[in-house]
Amino acid sequence: MAERKPTGVLALHIVCLLCGSSLSWPTTKILDYDVDGGRDLDIIDINEEAGLNLVEGDIVLDERQTRNSIIGDEYRWPKTIPYYMEDDLEINAKGVILKAFEQYRLKTCIDFKPWTGEANYISIFKGGGCFSSVGNRRVGKQRLSIGSNCDRIATIEHEFLHALGFWHEQSRADRDDYVRIMWDRISEGKEHNFNTYDDTTSSSLGVPYDYGSMMHYSKNAFRNGTEPTIVTKIPAFSDVIGQRMEFSDSDLLKLHRLYNCTQGATFLDSCDFERENICGMIQGQGDRADWLRVSKAAGRPDTDYSNMGKCTGSGYFMHFGTGTANTGDMALLESRLLYPKRGYQCLQFFYYNSAGPSDTLKIYVREYDKANPNGKLRFIKTIDGPPQELWQLHHVSLDVKTKFRVVFQGTKEGSGPSTGGLSLDDINLSETTCPEFIWRVKNFSHVMDNTPMNTSIFSPPFTSKEGYTFQMELYPSGKAGYPGELSAYAHLVAREGDTGQKWPCPWKQITMMLMDQHPHIQKRMSNQRSVTTDPNMKASTGSDQFFWDDPRKVGVEVTHTDGSKYFRGPGAGTAVYLTHLRAKSRDFIKGGDAIFLLTMEDVSHLTVTQPLPSPTPSSPPQTGTTAPSDVCLNVQCQNDGVCVLDEGRAACRCVVGDDWWYYGNSCQYKGSTNDKTTLALASSLSVLGVMLVITAVSIVCVKKKYKKRGNDNSVVMANMNAS
Repeated sequence: MAERKPTGVLALHIVCLLCGSSLSWPTTKILDYDVDGGRDLDIIDINEEAGLNLVEGDIVLDERQTRNSIIGDEYRWPKTIPYYMEDDLEINAKGVILKAFEQYRLKTCIDFKPWTGEANYISIFKGGGCFSSVGNRRVGKQRLSIGSNCDRIATIEHEFLHALGFWHEQSRADRDDYVRIMWDRISEGKEHNFNTYDDTTSSSLGVPYDYGSMMHYSKNAFRNGTEPTIVTKIPAFSDVIGQRMEFSDSDLLKLHRLYNCTQGATFLDSCDFERENICGMIQGQGDRADWLRVSKAAGRPDTDYSNMGKCTGSGYFMHFGTGTANTGDMALLESRLLYPKRGYQCLQFFYYNSAGPSDTLKIYVREYDKANPNGKLRFIKTIDGPPQELWQLHHVSLDVKTKFRVVFQGTKEGSGPSTGGLSLDDINLSETTCPEFIWRVKNFSHVMDNTPMNTSIFSPPFTSKEGYTFQMELYPSGKAGYPGELSAYAHLVAREGDTGQKWPCPWKQITMMLMDQHPHIQKRMSNQRSVTTDPNMKASTGSDQFFWDDPRKVGVEVTHTDGSKYFRGPGAGTAVYLTHLRAKSRDFIKGGDAIFLLTMEDVSHLTVTQPLPSPTPSSPPQTGTTAPSDVCLNVQCQNDGVCVLDEGRAACRCVVGDDWWYYGNSCQYKGSTNDKTTLALASSLSVLGVMLVITAVSIVCVKKKYKKRGNDNSVVMANMNAS
């Protein structure tokens, strides 16, 4: 168990955060902009306020769809799903949609690509709320709405899970074994949203009931007062249901089973060293020392980072003891062979440095190609920083395009005495971009419990690669009126003499992520919110000032701990970033500390209309239907028909249902099973009439034939008698 700091030290730490880090008293009031309007609205709340009356709150059913419509492979999407982002989407929403796609790629085999003329695709638009159809409806353009206040990553992931074929968790056949529905607390007319469906119409794919699913209603869904409509039979899960942070493990398991996933599209490797095979890692050739798998090291650390020493018989990490090594000794730890697809990767790991001040950890990659069949080492980065008594999080960006290994090289550089060494734990490698900045808040539980409400702390100022500086502001006990919440805001920062920036700041998306510190990157349920700098946004209604203008114009002067001064602009964010209850769950706080991952990305490219697909001169001829081109601009397909190219000509592909269909050159006519039945009956009667006529004529002809034959026989007999 970690040694507890005295209360006085913790109090002093809070004072340092509040006053020393970046706190200042503005000379004029800075008005923050709350992107949620100060309210924590769930998907159902957003849609009800928009006046939508959808199935289960956010599901669109077409005329032909029944509950069992997704039972069958015909309602699966391909593993790479075409999408089109409509112009009416908010720019921040577009950026978060792309982040949601990255989570699907990292944690599942599902990928997304811009629509290039495929027969079926998802069209994402800004509707009146957040909603989707369930499964691939095979209607060509299938719409999915990300409206106002729907631009949370979990909300977007939730709606795409519907599109991929999933209903809500609490509509399962075994629902009543796990929760009680309080029917008298449900708003009148909304009771049908709590129906359950047996396993012949909705499959749970053999996965146990999941209170933590992002597809579960919250406990207050459709309530008519202040009491919950859903009561969990295990009380501890009462505030777990309805989470909107990330996929749960069971969400991912069901998705993997439905789409036969074996690995995440962009996931490469993860290792917490709990198994003796150390995840297939090897000791490098030619070194004079080894990395050892240990649960405790001389000179520290005393525990691993995965389990923090909580689990007996587990809790291992890799350690290179520089205290017993000779000057110049080097230890190489190499990953298993990895096969990249994207050409860029992010290496993330926790590092404990208890070695001498001159001892080093360097990151290399060993790349294999025809010219180097045994691999060639390429230096990437030296991990800087003096020894510290804590596990530190590091990110290293890679750009490997061939088969490779990651190499950790520890070297005993100094000749002085050293009792410790270099330690590694919780290594993750994925084909994603690395977060730009890390803000670690120590003793975070104590900070949350002891910071007064409406009192904030600030991260250090961080400068993006494009030269813009920003800070995260955090209210550990919430803004005024929001007890039990974390409130988070992003601010632009500028110093006297700053040059090169364009003001108002154009289309930079700032993301504030509270990291779930689970050892495995695919199992993390981090909480994040993003805000985007709209250069046209005014500071307030009727104001001539722009909200995201130069902080030297619209901000206030503040003083840093080192005595330097700078200007901080107004903040944009949310008063309901995350509840204390959820912040104290999972691994948001580990070893007492919370870690925020911060990025500022340029999203100006999302202001441009996504190109419509069109054939290129170099494209080979294709059979069947291909992408619509300019010839489709003059073709009007009615009743949601889709224009495609069919053997070089524009043609409408009409919507077809189970018992109805559209037809005609422009899909202007509608047929149905009733029409078909009537037509079939008429045809049958016509055929019957013709058959009756033919039968009557046949009978007459036969009678005449036999009558004639009888007359002939009579003549023959008469002649014979005469003879």
